[in-house]
Amino acid sequence: MDAAAPMEAEQRTAGQASTSSSTAAGPSAKPIVVLVIGMAGSGKTTLIQRVNSHMHQQKLNGYIINLDPAVSHLPYGANIDIRDTVNYKNVMKQYGLGPNGGILTACNLFATRFDQVIQLVEKPRDPPLQYVFADTPGQIEIFTWSASGQLVTDLFASSMPTVVMYVIDTPRCTAPQTFMSNMLQAVSILYKTKLPMLLAFNKVDVSRHEFALEWMADFEAYSAALEADASYAATLSRSLSLVLEEFYDGMRCVGLSALTGEGMDELFKALGECVQEYQQFYVPELQAKQQRKEALEQKRREKEMAKLRADMAGKASLQEGGNAAGAAAAGVAGAAGRAAAGVQQEQLQQGLQEDEDAEESVDLNLSDDSIGSDTYEQEQ
Repeated sequence: MDAAAPMEAEQRTAGQASTSSSTAAGPSAKPIVVLVIGMAGSGKTTLIQRVNSHMHQQKLNGYIINLDPAVSHLPYGANIDIRDTVNYKNVMKQYGLGPNGGILTACNLFATRFDQVIQLVEKPRDPPLQYVFADTPGQIEIFTWSASGQLVTDLFASSMPTVVMYVIDTPRCTAPQTFMSNMLQAVSILYKTKLPMLLAFNKVDVSRHEFALEWMADFEAYSAALEADASYAATLSRSLSLVLEEFYDGMRCVGLSALTGEGMDELFKALGECVQEYQQFYVPELQAKQQRKEALEQKRREKEMAKLRADMAGKASLQEGGNAAGAAAAGVAGAAGRAAAGVQQEQLQQGLQEDEDAEESVDLNLSDDSIGSDTYEQEQ
């Protein structure tokens, strides 16, 4: 009887959830991408199973992507599964890596083809997609602080409305210091991605999340919970609670139960509100960033063109100078050639004259000898 109560409540509010979902996504709008992030054991995979069941029940067109290469079993059918592309164990063997290194490398390899995932998600469908849920690895830092995680987040956020859903293990957060650790992790992800964030307190069927909402709204209540602990960590947590007060004010929170399905309607309603925040804040910032990038690219192109023109002008001047120098050298060579030809002509004429003189002298000598010989004979 108790187990059926949440399902009855879910059915009573089904119409409201369907209306809010269609309003958020719209028949012609792009799907809402939800990046499900959380610490190991927070119940992300089981929660996505419940979300998948809820979307089927409410006839919402959804798409589920598994980005955890090390998961052994999925309780839901993923439309895109990283395990179909990258074998986690083979990556460990091939590169000699440990478990975390294997997961990180597998995610990096898969990210190199993530443009194909974007194309599949953006593919026209009838009816069109409304939601895309991406299940990330349990080792939270592998996705949030890696190049592949940044690439996946940026590709989604630049293409369609994207929301980060941070899943929190509510029973473990009953300890004030554990609660503060989760809040610090959430705020670090918020400032890393700069995307709308939704805090999902999971497992409320085990422990209600109202205490956490009270701690976020009232510093004195959180300080009272730390009163019995006089350690340095407790003092630090108390101080950090004051620092995070502004973070708490703008944060949306929902209580969920992946086991019973409690809070599903509130989840999809909060996602619609996060999309409005995305349109209001992230899109203008993204457009301004793209404009700055285009302006810098235009300046770079103009600088390169100016440099190219200067190089071409320098080469043209060098070519003109080379042509002038070549003409001068050719003139000098021509003059030298003509002078050399003149000298050779003079030498040739002088040589011919000397030969003629020599021939005349020989003829004269012969005539003298002949005359002398005739005179001798006559005298004899």
